[in-house]
Amino acid sequence: MKKISVLGSTGSIGTQTLDVVRKHRERFQIEGLAAGGNTELLLAQVHEFAPSKVSVASRDLAERIKHELPSGTQLYYGSEGLVEIAAGTEAELVVTAVMGSMGLPSTLAAIREGKTIGLANKETLVTAGHLVTALAEEKGVKLLPIDSEHSAIFQCLNGERHEDIERITLTASGGSFRDYTREQLVNVTVEDALKHPNWSMGAKITIDSATMVNKGLEVMEAHWLYRIPYDRISVLLHPESIIHSFVEFRDSSIIAQLGNPDMRVPIQYALTYPERWESPATRLSLAEAGKLNFREMDMERFPCLRLAYECGKMGGTAPTVFNAANEVAVARFLRKEISFLQIEEIIQEVTDRHETIANPALETIEEADQSARELASRL
Repeated sequence: MKKISVLGSTGSIGTQTLDVVRKHRERFQIEGLAAGGNTELLLAQVHEFAPSKVSVASRDLAERIKHELPSGTQLYYGSEGLVEIAAGTEAELVVTAVMGSMGLPSTLAAIREGKTIGLANKETLVTAGHLVTALAEEKGVKLLPIDSEHSAIFQCLNGERHEDIERITLTASGGSFRDYTREQLVNVTVEDALKHPNWSMGAKITIDSATMVNKGLEVMEAHWLYRIPYDRISVLLHPESIIHSFVEFRDSSIIAQLGNPDMRVPIQYALTYPERWESPATRLSLAEAGKLNFREMDMERFPCLRLAYECGKMGGTAPTVFNAANEVAVARFLRKEISFLQIEEIIQEVTDRHETIANPALETIEEADQSARELASRL
């Protein structure tokens, strides 16, 4: 029986991870669950899966739920609670599905304890890829990607030699506004932006999909996961989201991974790797799909993706600042404080004002993150 902890258990990835566990209850044991403020759902999960340790976002939330926990369940809160759930249980594998840069310290703590990482937190590699990958290599820890695109690349590379890779290509649905012109984006609403055509995801990642920031973060992730230079990482618009990504090799062969859009498939592959178990997902019929469409990525239409490449190539603290500015800008858009197009304007200005520091230590990363957030909040 494989023992698992889930960071971000009440979010989109977390709940779907528990769906997979639910289907294979006899093979998994949940050791720890960490959530933010959705205590009602967390309590339901705790009573169903009986973890030994639980964490919530704050002391107040912990006080509110402590009398509703089963006897023997240990309760934690805040950033220290995340670290405890990540590193302080008997879990062999930790699914890191918390949103944003708060997932970095807990992921590093889990790696130090030698735990396999099911990586669904993009910001961990975006902000500190050099630290995370070096520590994982030192500890002999596997980083198993959960994003559908990176799971696809991971599967395409099974058994292949790294030196034979010519190029990797991440596919992008294009998000809620993929067919809109720049002019049509001026007056779009929060409600419009949250209507993703293919995937059911949380609000932040759905907005990131519409701006193409999400794909930019995935490009940065790919650079670290697969040790591929940025000029050999491509993005292709693929509205159907059936080909999840593909790899071209130096002999001109291309290997792709296909499937219906269902996050439970890459989640389950990370949980069961290297085995493949029966999945709850609907099987793909190419005959029913009929045809697949592709378009070259337009960097003028999606300037956030262009900026992500630029920040990724600069390295150092530039990706941290890009990510922090975006998190603040998206939160402000969701609160209806700014317009959709002001998201990219804020990211551009914050990154333009930042002086990049090369090869930063964790403390430097945290300082750059904080200063970028403060600026993005004022603009």
